[in-house]
Amino acid sequence: MDAIFSTLLRIFEFIIAFGLLVFLHELGHYLAAKLFNIQVEEFGFGFPPRLVKLFQFRETEFTLNWIPFGAFVRPKGENDPEVPGGLASASPWARLTVLFGGPLMNLLTGVVLFSVLFSQLGAPDLSRVLIVEVSENSPAAEAGIQVNDIITEINGTVITSMQDLSNHVRANLGQEVQITLLRGGKRIETSAVPRENPPEGQGALGITMSNPVRPMNLVQAVPYAARLTYEQGRQLLTLPFLMLRGEVSPDEGRFVGPKGIYDIYSAARELDEEEAVATQEPEPILGLNTLSFLATISIALGYTNLLPIPALDGGRILFVLPEILFRRRIPAQYENMIHLIGFTALILLMIYVTTQDIINPIALP
Repeated sequence: MDAIFSTLLRIFEFIIAFGLLVFLHELGHYLAAKLFNIQVEEFGFGFPPRLVKLFQFRETEFTLNWIPFGAFVRPKGENDPEVPGGLASASPWARLTVLFGGPLMNLLTGVVLFSVLFSQLGAPDLSRVLIVEVSENSPAAEAGIQVNDIITEINGTVITSMQDLSNHVRANLGQEVQITLLRGGKRIETSAVPRENPPEGQGALGITMSNPVRPMNLVQAVPYAARLTYEQGRQLLTLPFLMLRGEVSPDEGRFVGPKGIYDIYSAARELDEEEAVATQEPEPILGLNTLSFLATISIALGYTNLLPIPALDGGRILFVLPEILFRRRIPAQYENMIHLIGFTALILLMIYVTTQDIINPIALP
């Protein structure tokens, strides 16, 4: 009985946490609409059917709906340019701002959450590569590389990131490479031969990499959080190419639906609970692993909604651009039809992804 209650509580927590991120997305659309005096008929918590009307602020009804997952905004005349004071009849720049408002709010939320995280943990120095694990009988172990070493050069070339190190190692498989380390402030020279066929679960050198961390306050953390937000977007765009080149496995690059996202959230919460037990301290309301999860998901929501897919914000943005560039508007009936087809396709994709999450649950490291 306790296990069932704990699971139900965890599911409730997840619904609230994920719903808050969707709420912030819709709040971004709402605030942008009000900035241009575009009327919003309804701001709904959860999804229809409606449960109750909470209150009304000016022309907007704030409602509570039966499906407790997320939120929505219903601007006046969203798809009909003949409705005065509505979204579709607004100027293209106003519509563009409203469409960007939601994703931008999610990206800013991610920056804020990561700033809080970095102010608690310190921020990674992305220009330096720290060794956090060395596998037994690996080329790195034979070369005398140790945990907490910093790799500064490969074959005389300065290493400026983990990706930089991976590229140099991959380019020299089966060949001896000269490695320069920094250990306790001392410079050390060694060499190793990266393996072409390493054991499963190990890399060519047999090391696990990270970035050294330096402490900072909340203000100092903002640029690091912004850079991490940018990097997450870049990784999203390059993911299909990395999968085609075989650098990322299909399992690592798979889509996840609500079930998969819940699995990741649950794992983050369990990590926070384990760390609280290990340190014999009360578990915080929002642990650092959960905070990292929420930041990552918020940023993913922002970037995903900017993808040029019909029915998403990015797809709608595509239909506004010709009007700005060529002063010609695509007829509303064509745009609405394409978005309807896109929305149907997204629902079918979500059903498929959720089914896969159930049949083949995501494997977490």
